[in-house]
Amino acid sequence: MASGTGTVASLWTEVNRCGQNGDFTRALKAVNKILDVVKDDVTALHCKIVCLIQNGGFKEALNVINTHTKSLPSEAIVFEKAYCEYRLNRVENALKTIKSAADQSNKLKELYGQVLYRLERYDECQEVYNDLIRNSVDEYEEERKTNLSAVVAAQSAWEKVAPEDLGLPETTYELCYNAACTLIGQGQLTEAMNKLRQAEDLCRRSLAEDSDVTEEEIESELAIIHSQMAYIMQLQGRTEDALQLYNQVIKLKPTDVGLLAVTANNIITINKDQNVFDSKKKVKLTNADGVEYKLAKKQIQTIEFNKALLAMYTNQADQCRKLSSNLQAQNPGHPRPVLIQVAQLSREKQHAKAIELLQNFSDQHPEKASGIKLTMAQLYLTQAHVTKACDILRSIEEFKHKQGMVSALVTMYAHEEDIDSAIDVFSQSIQYYKSEQPGSSAHLSLVREAANFKLKYGRKKEAISDLEQLWKQNTNDVHTLAQLISAYSLVDPDKAKSLSKHLPSPDTMAFNVDVDELENSHGATYVRKKAAKVVGENLPKEQGQGDLKKKRKKKKGKLPKNCDPKSTPDIERWLPMRERSYYRGKKKGKKKEQIGKGTQGTTSGASAELDASKTASSPPTSPRPGSSTASASAASSNVVPPRQQKPAPSTRKKQPQKKKKGGKGGW
Repeated sequence: MASGTGTVASLWTEVNRCGQNGDFTRALKAVNKILDVVKDDVTALHCKIVCLIQNGGFKEALNVINTHTKSLPSEAIVFEKAYCEYRLNRVENALKTIKSAADQSNKLKELYGQVLYRLERYDECQEVYNDLIRNSVDEYEEERKTNLSAVVAAQSAWEKVAPEDLGLPETTYELCYNAACTLIGQGQLTEAMNKLRQAEDLCRRSLAEDSDVTEEEIESELAIIHSQMAYIMQLQGRTEDALQLYNQVIKLKPTDVGLLAVTANNIITINKDQNVFDSKKKVKLTNADGVEYKLAKKQIQTIEFNKALLAMYTNQADQCRKLSSNLQAQNPGHPRPVLIQVAQLSREKQHAKAIELLQNFSDQHPEKASGIKLTMAQLYLTQAHVTKACDILRSIEEFKHKQGMVSALVTMYAHEEDIDSAIDVFSQSIQYYKSEQPGSSAHLSLVREAANFKLKYGRKKEAISDLEQLWKQNTNDVHTLAQLISAYSLVDPDKAKSLSKHLPSPDTMAFNVDVDELENSHGATYVRKKAAKVVGENLPKEQGQGDLKKKRKKKKGKLPKNCDPKSTPDIERWLPMRERSYYRGKKKGKKKEQIGKGTQGTTSGASAELDASKTASSPPTSPRPGSSTASASAASSNVVPPRQQKPAPSTRKKQPQKKKKGGKGGW
């Protein structure tokens, strides 16, 4: 027994020494030997759990905790159990374990804050970190401030909450990076880019102090900052610069799968329906293991939406429907999955089915029906159903009185020549603004447009009330008064006369205007020419002589060559030669003398002179050797063979030849 006790003591010494050196593998072996001698030892079991956690064996550590629940008190190992559950992505179980603890230590609160952040409960998480920073003083204060700044950035990005000024310092590149993310959530892109450059500079300087850190490790650490810079460039419309920076981050192959997934997704959004093969490669990075635990829910949702859109762009209709249906099941109130399905149906020319799908979603979720109804109206317009599109637009309570919507409706009704409906749209909107915002600029501009529209389409009687309302708002508006008098002149001439008294008199309208300067101005349509000065002995012409315009003489038309004007022209000269009455066709049997058809080296004229049959003065004699006659006769026997005529081109298309296989380049 004494020897066993000595062995256990030496093993504990080994465990203590290995724990101080950080060699938890050897410490675990020593603890296992202790447990072989002393089973269910609480301290040994606790040490074994810590060693397993330090070596990354979270599942084995949790198994040890669950199998020794009777031996191990729950309060002693509550932190280790919650931490194992957190690292195994069992976040809800970790939250329950932390809340079950009676004593909330600082390290348990730290873990509680991490769990709340993963669950995206940012308000509670912020309270936990504020409490920790206020009530603890140790070497981990800077890490807590970094975590708190990350919470503020998440609130600004995902919940669009205006951040509080917590007075956090920006002494490290992590704090500076989180401050930049907060500015991005607020839409302050220029300030965020400056903050990211500051974070990059701080990161380089802090890592350059360590001589063991290589340049590749520095670039890998800067990858998340560069990816955020590229995102700002993309928001600013600098897509080429953003794409170049994104690709640099991808080439580094950082170990953070969340960073790779977000970067690849942003490249896909730049590609859109172009460069789909590159997008399909980048999709694989978004499907890596553990991505769902590294990103926020909205990030994962956006990536899934883009996958469905990419399937639509690559004509994978079944895959697009499957992905969009899954998204709709996961997010039943979100309109985007329905819009993706509608886009796919529209590509397949199934407009009726697409409209039915939109109508069903609009009926089930009336609070989110505005965007859906706009899409329905667009589909109706693509099918030239303008009236149906107008009915849909007028049913959107949120937009139907907006100036842009009124303009669109009036334009469409005017296109359909439905002037009454267009005037009704004006009347309803004017009535709405009269009750909600009387006398506002929007109200008066609608009245003005309604009056102009009615006057344009000859509804002067209906325009009178609008013109009177405008004139009462501004009695000095002469243009409106003139329109009102013109409208009354057709309905009530007496009223028109009485209103005409308010027109300014001609004397008041006569301003000090230089007529000559006005006529010679740049905008004048007619410029009066000044009389030319008399120079030398040039006397003025007689009265009326300068007003007569010289008549230009008509030039006689030129006759064709070899034309006899006395002879009567051929009445059939406009007909083709074959259709003329005197056409007899070409004569056959006579060869035309052509150049190059005689003996070699001679012309047609020379061949006639050398033909012995045509000379009757002397009988044919044998030529002497060496004479020119002998050479000519010898040449005439060497006749050039006729060229073969090329066959007519075939109507069949030539079959494409297969390309030979090359090296690495493929076909």
